[in-house]
Order: sequence, then C-alpha cells, then structure tokens
Amino acid sequence: MTDIEGIGGWVLRRALMTPSRTAVVFGERCWTYAELASRVRRLAVRLREEGVRAGDRVAYLGANHPAFVETMFAAQLLGAIFVPLNFRLAAPEIDYMLRNSGSDVLVYGRGSAEVVRELESRPGLVIAVEEPEPGERDYEAFLAEGEDEPVQAPVRGEDIALILYTSGTTGKPKGAMLSHANLVWNTYNLLVGVDVTSEERTLISAPLFHVAALDQCLLPTLLKGACAVITPRWRVEEVFELIERRGITLLFGVTTMFADLAASPRWADADLSSLRIVMSGGAAIPESLIRTYQRRGLVFCQGYGMTETAPGATFLEASESARKVGSAGVPTMFTEVRVVGADGADVAPGEPGEVLIKGPNVSPGYWNDPEATAASRTGDGWFRSGDLGKLDEEGHLYVVDRVKDMFISGGENVYPAEVESAIFTHPAVAEVAVVGVPDDKWGEVGCAHVVPREDAALTLDELREHLQPRLAGYKIPARLEIREELPKTGSGKIQKSHLHPADES
Repeated sequence: MTDIEGIGGWVLRRALMTPSRTAVVFGERCWTYAELASRVRRLAVRLREEGVRAGDRVAYLGANHPAFVETMFAAQLLGAIFVPLNFRLAAPEIDYMLRNSGSDVLVYGRGSAEVVRELESRPGLVIAVEEPEPGERDYEAFLAEGEDEPVQAPVRGEDIALILYTSGTTGKPKGAMLSHANLVWNTYNLLVGVDVTSEERTLISAPLFHVAALDQCLLPTLLKGACAVITPRWRVEEVFELIERRGITLLFGVTTMFADLAASPRWADADLSSLRIVMSGGAAIPESLIRTYQRRGLVFCQGYGMTETAPGATFLEASESARKVGSAGVPTMFTEVRVVGADGADVAPGEPGEVLIKGPNVSPGYWNDPEATAASRTGDGWFRSGDLGKLDEEGHLYVVDRVKDMFISGGENVYPAEVESAIFTHPAVAEVAVVGVPDDKWGEVGCAHVVPREDAALTLDELREHLQPRLAGYKIPARLEIREELPKTGSGKIQKSHLHPADES
C-alpha cells in the first residue's frame, strides 16, 4: 500500500476545510478545528524533539480529556503508536502494559497520579496533564514550547496506529494492534450504517480507552467536522443537562448507562428532542429497556464487535431495531461474518456456532504475541471471536453465549483467569473458580467460588480488600461462595457450568 497521511492527518485536513467550526467541547472550554490542529502540531513537534519517532509507543493514562485526543493525533502525526490505558486498572496492571508495549512516553491525568507514583517501570518521558511531580513535565508548558510548524511522517495503511489492551484468558492482557487502515475501514463501516453529519454534537462520556467510544464516536465525529462534547465520566444529571444545554444529537453508552438514565426522576420530563442517534455497545440491550426508550421516541442503533475488529463487525440500523429486537444486526458494509460448527463449516440458520469475522477492519494480531495471533485465526484467515452466535433466515446475528469464560460487567470485559490468578495470592485460598452471575445494575458481576486452605477462613470483605491493590474495581468479585470442593471432570478440570450461587442452586 502506498504512503498515506494516516489518522494523524484527519484533524489537519478538517482545519483546512472547516477551521472555525467547533471540534471539541470540555466543560466550558471549546476548541475550533484550527485551534485543535495547532495544538496537535505543537505537541508533535515537542515529542519529536524528545526523540519520538515512527513506531515508538506513546501511552496515555487518565479519564476522558482533550489531552487524550491531542496526544493520540500528535503521536500518529509522527507515525508513532498510541497506547490508551484503562485508568481503572491498578498499578501492577499498568506496569505490565507499559513494559509489554515498550512505551517511551506516558501522559497521564490528575486522577491517575497515585497509580503513576506506584509504577515500578516508568517511561523516560512522563508528562502530567495537571500538577506534575518532580521529574515530570507539565503538559500545557510542554505543548507551548513547540513550534506550530508542519510535522507529518508518511505512514502505510498497514502501519500500527493503536495498541489496545484486552484481558487474556491466560490471565495476562494482550495488546490488540489496530492499523491506520483498520481505523479507516471501521469508520467507513460506521458512516454507512449511521447518518453522522457535520452538524452532530456527540456526547462522549464512555471512556475513550475503549474501542467503541474512540472508534465509533470520536473518530467519525471529527472526520465529519462535527463537535465532540467530552466529559471525564458518565454522570446521569450531567448527561441530562448537556443534552438540553449543548443540544446533544448523538449519544453512545452501554446497558448500565442507559438504564441509569431511564431510572432517573428526570427521565419522564427531560427535553431529549435534540437526540437523533442513540448507539449502544458492550452487551446486548434488554428488550424492556429498548421499549422504554422507544416510548420516548428514541431508537437504539446496536452492534456487535470487539477490540480486535476495531470494533464494528455487525450493525443493526435504527429502522430495524423494533422488528429485530435482541439482534446485533447484519455484517457491516465492508466486513464478512460467518457462524460455524466445530468442523469449521457454516451452520444452518438458527443453529448456534462460533462467530468468525473477516475484513479490512480486523486487527493484524497481538503485540509481541505471535502465538496468540495464530490461535485467533482459522487456517484460511478468519478471526475467531470466541463467541457463540446464530444467524436467522435474513442474516441477522444473535449472540447467544460465549465460548470463553469472559463475562461483561457494566460494559467492561472481565476474564476470570486473571481474577482467579489474583485471588490465588491470598494465603487462605486453596482453589478458586470465578464465574459471572446476573446483576440488575451491572448486567453481570463476578462470583468467586473458593475452597479455603485447611483451618483457614475468608470473608468477602477480606477478599475484596486483598484484591483492591491488584485489580481494577470492576474485576473484583461482588459475591463469594465458600465451598468444600469444586465440581471437576474426570481429568480434573473445573466444571464452571456446574457452579451457581447458593441461592440459585
């Protein structure tokens, strides 16, 4: 593939086309495309002066902030690889990702200062968005030192633009690589399925380290020259206020976020007239919640995908949402999806099988992990999702189960092997198995089934206290079941399908 501008050039192009349009809103501050492009160029120049070159990794740790956007585009202008990190993770988890990615630069927000202090491995250049500590650089001062001059390294479509870490079933996170071409084609897929316009005012409250908020919301919005209204976190009252005051037209969230809105006393009377597009991801929206939004004249656009597919694999357009409630839609325009049995052959409509995906939006693999990359592909190049699904007669996909043990809590993927590994470090634990169980608020939460060591005892509070410095909060089990033994197969493998909380047995 010939050299292209890559994702980093998108803001610069928009600044040429629509310099005075508002690109980003954060609190009471607004940046036009011309202002955003200038800041991105200045930051890129400074990073280049500090030695950042094509292929180097630049990490960001923190809640949603314009600095996230600027750091990403500045890194990509240089041909460097942007590594957004989950600010909900504990210091040992962030340490691993920084080491694994070999990040040369870390930019972090105020809320992540304590985690950064606890890091054992720090990149050579650490930049604090606010309140830098000794040895760190202040973000605004660092950026201001840069000249506003042309700086853009040519990149190829297959060059890596992002490394997004997703927890692995072996307990260690894997860095899914997304190329510039992956991001371009995913944006095309999204824009075919959703009528995003240059007049959009997109509320981005879901975390930008997630592929959905970043690739399905931010990038399409900025490509169209529309406005991204960024908030550090999801707060129900603030969302209602922003919809009314900022005239939000596009809203993205996961089930728990939309359930919180609908449960608010403001729901019945709030002015939601500006909303044109409501998109969901992370887990299927329950039919009852879909109906609740339909009664307010709002219709969900739902999709299915994952980090490795950048993320759109299938999409259910708004016009089909009532007729196909519960479906994840049909394959996106430039993506292929199959459902296959154990023999690799396509199953009949209505029959469950593993979901396979192929297309220019599919990740080339995992960073420095050729074994995991090979295991994620079939012999003829299809990506193995690890999810069980079925297709109806019209080609609509329904995700019915997971091949892997992963469960989704509040839109976050939780892999039990990682949680079990951390629980095993408690001296009272002899055996453990973690499974997801239904929860009214979060969709699913973790339940730890523990066999204690002889003469040892363990309470849920003790377990949670032990795990807090080791795992992100959403990964810590909400329930604990003490057992004399765990159900096992003849070969000694734990049978998780036989595990149920005591009150469900």
